[in-house]
Amino acid sequence: MSTPPHITDTAVLKQTSDDYGRRIVHFYFFSGVVGLAYQVLWARMLSLQFGVSIFGVVITAAAFMVGLGLGSFLGGPLSRLNARPLRFFAMLEGGVALYALLLPLLLSLLDGGVAAVAPGSLAGWYSLQFCAALLLIALPATALGIGFPMVLRSLESQKVSLGRVYGMNTLGGALGALLPLWLLPVIGWSNAVLVVASLGAAVTLFAWRLAVVMPALTISRVAANPVSNIPLSTIVAYAIVGASALMLEIAWTRLFGMLLLRTEYVMAVILATFLLGIGGGSLLAQYMRARYWLELLPLLSALFALLSLWAIPLLAAWVERAHFDSLFSAMLIQGGAVALLTLPVTLLLGAWLPLLNLRLGGVKSNGAWLYGANSIGAALGALLAGFVLIPWLGTTGALVLAALMLFMAGMVWARPRLWLLLPVLVVIAWPVYELPPVSQLLPETQKGSRDLMVHEDALSITHVVATRDGQRLLLADLQRMDASSEPLAVVSQQNQVRLPLLLHPSPKTVLFLGLGTGISAAASTPWTTLQRTAVELSQGSILAAGDYFVPVNGGVTAQMRVVRDDARRYLRTSQQHYDVIIGDLFHPDLVGRSSLLSLQQFERARALLTEKGIFVQWLALNQFDPHSLQVVMRTFQQAFPDAVIFVDGFRLALIGGNGWQPTVQAMQHNLQQLTPEQQQQATGGEGEWSWLGRYWGGIHLPAGAIQDEWSPVIEFSLPRARYRGDMDLVKLLEWLLQQRPHVTQAQQALAVNAESVELFERGYVATELSIRSWIATLKGDEQQGQRLLRLAYQANPKDRWVTGAIADRMYVSVEQLASQEVEKRRVLETIIVIRPDHVETLRELWRLSLAEGNPDQAALYSQRLRQLSPLDIEMQPQQIKSELIHIN
Repeated sequence: MSTPPHITDTAVLKQTSDDYGRRIVHFYFFSGVVGLAYQVLWARMLSLQFGVSIFGVVITAAAFMVGLGLGSFLGGPLSRLNARPLRFFAMLEGGVALYALLLPLLLSLLDGGVAAVAPGSLAGWYSLQFCAALLLIALPATALGIGFPMVLRSLESQKVSLGRVYGMNTLGGALGALLPLWLLPVIGWSNAVLVVASLGAAVTLFAWRLAVVMPALTISRVAANPVSNIPLSTIVAYAIVGASALMLEIAWTRLFGMLLLRTEYVMAVILATFLLGIGGGSLLAQYMRARYWLELLPLLSALFALLSLWAIPLLAAWVERAHFDSLFSAMLIQGGAVALLTLPVTLLLGAWLPLLNLRLGGVKSNGAWLYGANSIGAALGALLAGFVLIPWLGTTGALVLAALMLFMAGMVWARPRLWLLLPVLVVIAWPVYELPPVSQLLPETQKGSRDLMVHEDALSITHVVATRDGQRLLLADLQRMDASSEPLAVVSQQNQVRLPLLLHPSPKTVLFLGLGTGISAAASTPWTTLQRTAVELSQGSILAAGDYFVPVNGGVTAQMRVVRDDARRYLRTSQQHYDVIIGDLFHPDLVGRSSLLSLQQFERARALLTEKGIFVQWLALNQFDPHSLQVVMRTFQQAFPDAVIFVDGFRLALIGGNGWQPTVQAMQHNLQQLTPEQQQQATGGEGEWSWLGRYWGGIHLPAGAIQDEWSPVIEFSLPRARYRGDMDLVKLLEWLLQQRPHVTQAQQALAVNAESVELFERGYVATELSIRSWIATLKGDEQQGQRLLRLAYQANPKDRWVTGAIADRMYVSVEQLASQEVEKRRVLETIIVIRPDHVETLRELWRLSLAEGNPDQAALYSQRLRQLSPLDIEMQPQQIKSELIHIN
């Protein structure tokens, strides 16, 4: 018996329809990949154009979401008037791909006018950035937003759920968030845009090809439910859900980025994890009953969001102890930790759209209106979180508010009696409304510390922490210690300013790119007529320098002009020129920071130098592997062909000038303008020959990679190097020693006259011997390390690095020497002869004098200790007074 023809035709038609549906969903997945990759690349573009700032990320996200929302609203009516929506979608995708290819040209045109219209204030600059984001990003995002209702319209007659469409697109977005991590370090920004645009073109061709065949299916022109059939309360409530979701995303990005270190990799993992949950939740919605789950969503999403805050101390303590074998394992495990805390919320957020659409009748076109409202709300939530709530309430406060907003917005679709649970959520939220103290977040490294100041804005979280011995630390985003009041750290920080000012023959103006605690800038006070300017983006650092570090910076901020600005923006827009510009130390693997070591940044600094002016960029050697260090050095040399290097301890100074070369005569001319006391302060008591002995010659490297803003290298290579174990200080120091010129070549380069040859050679040889001593010690050869250190001391007893190392070794062996019938006091006093400011030895002599009943001598030691370490808790007057009373 044969099958009736009409039944066969119906089955074939159904099979063909299902096949089209699957294909549409598949290419819409890749559309999500392309869309999020665009967003990440455009966000980087704006950060490069307007400076290193979280505002760039917030503004980009807001502009992108505004475009998606407006596009979804516009696409609804357009899709109902379009008999071939898939073809229209293909045209939109192709248009965005073409726009992405033209964007570099638009950027070059924009770049030419930025400096001319640059506002004087930072707020004005961010306003310009927001306008640029709307101009450059909202337009293509609107096109992408229109595509969503077009896809829904093409699937209207097919049994493909809204949750599946939205979920697959969002899962593609999670992949797209990670794609630039591979593209940027390999081929650079412009080529990465080309690759993503090519993927967009492939999506275009696939959609167009499918649209050509689609006319075989009947696409109804019957209008779907108009927006008026969706209650206004639903539109507003779901917009608030969108705002709350973006507030959660920004707050989580801040918190987890702070705990897991804000590298390019971690930030991408956080975004991908967030999108993964949204997409997964949307796919799971088909297995959930809308009637019950819509009532549970507000409570559960708010509850899980609050519980993520309760877990923050546990996560921080785990991260502090954790060790990973590779970058991949670190990303995988840390990403898993983030997922564990956020997936319960993001899965629920992802399920909200398809469940709500089912409640409204399941008409797919309604999904476009809901998606549009949610996206517009998300844009407003991003701006609200970045510009208002985080600066006002703090990150945890903003997250608490977002959780409560989720609950209250979701109650539109729940029974009124569930409002009784709001007080329960408030009780749960109250203990975690504020960020826990540093001693809880870092229970091992900061055990026993107390928070003196916590300042939070949209840029960073800044802590001033008092340790158990009274010293103060400045922490930026918790994990990164920017500065310390500990005496040895103070000297190291001040040396960053001593060297540049000594090398210029007659400095009149200086620009500090970074203020920090102001300790470095305090070293400039011997030059009494110097005009000082500091550029610092962190308001927390500015407040800390003016309030909490005055005992160690001498109130230097009152003697200088402090400008709150991004260093790159300031160099682009400033009209003033400087004799000396000093680039402070920073952590180059943090998001956006590596651009401060780019060719463009070095060229901007050179443009602001006076004739014979110098620019000095400091690098911490323990933050680099040899490859990454060579990239930065090669980049610096391209901006300053006659660049030279100085090495001060474990810090390297890249120095370039505008027609400048270092000479003995220039430094001596500089010092002759100062009084003997000022000369002592200017050189840190080491004299000019110790500083000239730290000369390391020019940069001689083969051709290779450089750090370009549009083709970044080190922010991607440094995290990999750290986890691979390539941060080997021994190898780095050995490589640097190979680059150092012979002493006779150094004499010629610095124009050392015949009378001063021996003095220079002593300083030069002492520096090299001390480096070799550290290498031997790090390799475990203590005997060789001590021998080389003694030779270095014989060559130059003024070198602080040499005397400090010897003093430290002798102090450690004090008890051992005392047990060998050598008088303890005599050993301690010998140490003080070698290093008069050795704090631990002075403290031991103070205690010994108190124990011997000699309060006058103890008072002399305490006075000296207060000068060297004014924040030392043992040296506070009340403590000393109680000790003296106890002895008497």
